[in-house]
Amino acid sequence: MIYTVTFNPSLDYIVSMNGFEMGMTNRTTGEQMFPGGKGINVSIVLSNLGIENTALGFTAGFTGGQIEREVQKMGLLTDFIRIESGFSRINVKLKDYDGTEINGMGPDIDQVHVNALFGKLEQLKPGDVLVLAGSIPKSLPDSIYSDILERLRNKGVLSVVDATKDLLLNVLQYQPFLIKPNNHELGEIFDVTLNTREDVVPYAKKLQEKGARNVLVSMSGQGAVLVDDTGVVHMLAAPKGKLVNAVGAGDSMVAGFVAGWTQKQDYDYAFRMGISAGSASAFSELLATKTEIEHVFANLESEVEQF
Repeated sequence: MIYTVTFNPSLDYIVSMNGFEMGMTNRTTGEQMFPGGKGINVSIVLSNLGIENTALGFTAGFTGGQIEREVQKMGLLTDFIRIESGFSRINVKLKDYDGTEINGMGPDIDQVHVNALFGKLEQLKPGDVLVLAGSIPKSLPDSIYSDILERLRNKGVLSVVDATKDLLLNVLQYQPFLIKPNNHELGEIFDVTLNTREDVVPYAKKLQEKGARNVLVSMSGQGAVLVDDTGVVHMLAAPKGKLVNAVGAGDSMVAGFVAGWTQKQDYDYAFRMGISAGSASAFSELLATKTEIEHVFANLESEVEQF
């Protein structure tokens, strides 16, 4: 079974408008609302691909209730922990303004609720996959992901981590199966600018030296790079298509890779599935469907560069 954890899920309120002026009343021309959060996005795409999984995390207040209702309507299996105070965040995204958004804080999560999550994770079995993705509320320490992996150290669980800065760096000692920084996040870790696929390779290998087994680096229009745990470097240019909505593309890449790996245990296939899912979501108003992912997969370059 695959499990995803979203510590800070959201309702994503996506609006379109004809012009935006500071200090004025601005009216929308279109509105959409979806359940959000990186782990939830991974669960949705996995479900779209027909891969059974369970979404874990924390919800609070009326917004948390709506998040749960929306993901259940999508057919997802869920096991959220309800927090009695506060409310799950609302993220406002201005669709026509180059990714401009206002993200909420989310509720405080105390140790009692963290322990409840630990209890659920202790039920994982050898061969299960755990995806830890996204930001955490300010009430939690940057060690929370590594605390989870410490508890799972000897259980034979494959861990996948999509996070930034210390959340990511702190888990490397536990040899996560997969991490997925983008090129900007990778460059931030090492204080460098990484513009090409070739640029990212030595720094991805540095994260392997620190413990990561597989490093998947998303690069938006530049494609992606995978440095796998056999030492092979895979590179692929971005598939051709019209960018419609970049929200969730990186999460979709994680879902595609995990789906591909669980299906065939082949890194080349998993890499292709990852970039296909990420690109298909970027080309779509919503997170990609199985048909959309399969279409991109069928039209990928015939050869992935390997070194």
